[in-house]
Order: sequence, then C-alpha cells, then structure tokens
Amino acid sequence: MLWKRGRDIAIGVILGVILTGGLLVFRTGLVEGFDFRVAPFSSQGLWLMKQARAILETYHVDADKQENAEDKLVHGALRGMVAAWEDPYTRYVDPDQMKQEEIEMQGEYGGLGIYIGKKDGRTMIISPIEGTPADRAGLKPMDEIVKVNDEVIVGMDQNEVVKKLRGAPGTSVTVWIRREGADELLQFDLVRENIQIHSVRHEVLDGRWGYIRLIQFNQKTTEELLAALDDVAAQKVEGLILDVRNNPGGLLNVAVDVADVFLDGGLVVGMKGRVERANDTLFARAGVKTALPLVVLINEGSASASEIVAGALRDRSHVLLVGKKSFGKGSVQTLFNLPDGSGVYVTIARYHTPNGTNIDHNGLEPDVEVDGEMTRERDKDVQLRRAVEELAQIIVQSGRKQSGRKAS
Repeated sequence: MLWKRGRDIAIGVILGVILTGGLLVFRTGLVEGFDFRVAPFSSQGLWLMKQARAILETYHVDADKQENAEDKLVHGALRGMVAAWEDPYTRYVDPDQMKQEEIEMQGEYGGLGIYIGKKDGRTMIISPIEGTPADRAGLKPMDEIVKVNDEVIVGMDQNEVVKKLRGAPGTSVTVWIRREGADELLQFDLVRENIQIHSVRHEVLDGRWGYIRLIQFNQKTTEELLAALDDVAAQKVEGLILDVRNNPGGLLNVAVDVADVFLDGGLVVGMKGRVERANDTLFARAGVKTALPLVVLINEGSASASEIVAGALRDRSHVLLVGKKSFGKGSVQTLFNLPDGSGVYVTIARYHTPNGTNIDHNGLEPDVEVDGEMTRERDKDVQLRRAVEELAQIIVQSGRKQSGRKAS
C-alpha cells in the first residue's frame, strides 16, 4: 500500500513498445483556473500561423491531395509547440498514439524489447529487456541509436524514433549503434516479436544468498517480490541481493511499495516542482517484511523507479549499492488529457531521495564501483560476485547470521 501526505493521486506509467524510460505519470484534466477565452498567442503570432497555412494550401504542389488537412495541421502545430520546450519527456500525443499507449499499458508489446531515453540530445538505450530480440542480439545500456534501417535519427523526436523501431511481430529492422570504445557503427539486424514482461526472478546462490532480480516495476511486482522473499527465506538464506540493473523503472506507487518491504516506515521519496500540486512526499509503512542483510546492484540501465528504491534503501537503511552509476532519470510527468482524445505529458517535478539527492541528470553513484556487464552466466558476472563478497563481509562484521523472518 502507498502511504503519502496530502491528497490522493493516481500515479501510473506510460510504456512504449520501445519505451521512453520509466516515466512517472500523474493523470489529470485541463488546467484549473486558466482562462481559455484568452488567445494562446499574440495577434501577430496568430497572423503568422494563418499566413503560413494560406501559403501551404495555395502553393504546395500536392495541396489538393491532402486529406484531413485540418487535423494534421493542428496536431503538427501542437507537437511543434510542445517540442519547442526542449524537454524529451514533455511531449504531445495525438489521439491515435494515445490509444496505442493505453493498449501497451496492458503489458504486451510488439517490438524489439528495449527501453530508450534522451540524454544530451542523443537517443540512448536505457536497457534491453531480458530474453527479447534486443537482449539476444547484444544491445547494451548506454548504446546510442544513430540509424534505423537507412535513416539517420540523430536529433529526431523520441516518438518518431519509437515509431520506426516498433512494428508487427515477424518484421525485420536494422539498428545502427554507436558504442563507447568501438571505432565504427555497429549493425544489428533484428526481428520484432511480441514482448511480454515478467517483473521478478529469483534464485538461491551458493546455498546461502537470496538473489532477487527486479526487471520492471509494474502492477504485479510487489506480489511477485513477496512470493520470492518467502521462497528464499524458506531455504534459510543468510542475506539478500536485490538486483535492479537494466531496470528502467515503472510505476511510482510500486517503487514505494517495494521500498516499503525493506523499510520500517519513514520517507521513501519526495517530489519538488514549480507549482504546489507537484510537491509531495511518499512514505513507507511501519514494519518490514525481512530483516536479512541486503545489498543492491545498480548500473547504467537502472533508471527512475529503480533509482527511487536504491536511493531510499541507502539513505534510510545504509544499504550498500554495488555496480556502476545509474542512468539519472528523476522527473515526474503529468498527462493532461485534451478534449479530442489527445494529450500532453508535462514534466512537473523532479524527485529526490530521503537525504535530498536530486537524481535527475545526475544518477546515483555506487558505494562500491565495479566495472562489468550483467550476464546470465553467474560465474562471469563480476558485479554480482562482488555483491556476494560485500554481503558476506557485512554478515561477518555484524557477527550474526540469520535466516529470513517476518516482522509486522
């Protein structure tokens, strides 16, 4: 359950087929208190727009062939106006896109299985989804997408990039990647699939350590996490490793619920914005599910909700973070629904950890930095092995070994 101070808020996440990076989203209607009788631009601005339209409709060679010109021009103007704010997470979505995103929220997608985001104007892979075409092909966090098929996408709007990457299952697409350390662009020939996302996987390592990997924060994550904890606790593990590497985020309330499993009450995350309604603080409940020693794994693909959980556990319970610096996606978007079925996502706040750390564009620095890449071959996963070593050292220093237990 999500505990918070003040008003009740519906919080969700919009996930694209290729995703835009763990957006934390409020849904709302039109702006309260705004006088819509006032023209949106000056008379000169409106006159310029009218002139531009008249020129297009009079002189463009294919003007007489345009269908639904009014809708296209209006949506195009809205898209351009929103893009002018130069915030990759503030975006206009037309009615068709909105319907598609609503379908995608159900948890099954047709695409490649990668989460993308904008960073310094570049289209970056936040993380591939485990077991998908992108993952099997070897795409990695912080790879920059430069071309899709034969089209250069540098500087292209993120929604347009997503459109080019998505498609019907069984269709092919070529993605060209710029990777740090590589002298030339890397070519990946991929076949799109239906992408189904499982949020939690777990196992016991070396008969001693409970390993729980959070793949994404969705509506089933908390339930699956609690089941995983019960399973590893039944096997009398001595400590836990929570792995949020390559986890791009998801639902904000689920992130708070996950932190609540390990925290005994108190602040989980705060949000600070320009207007009062954007400011909020979210809290865990009293009591914990487990008191086992814990280490958290992070890397460049840990973003948004992953950073909320990792930051809260470190600030509140001094949990050790092992791996590489996280992605740095720490902003909150509100979806303003427009009367024609379209909408505008607007960045209204940035979130901060309990100690006040602003994650957006900064990320979380690990306590123990370890180079390496996530791999399913456990003996070759250098970061995971280091997390095991740190966990064992924590237990030695505390002078206690304990099996899992429940606390109210």
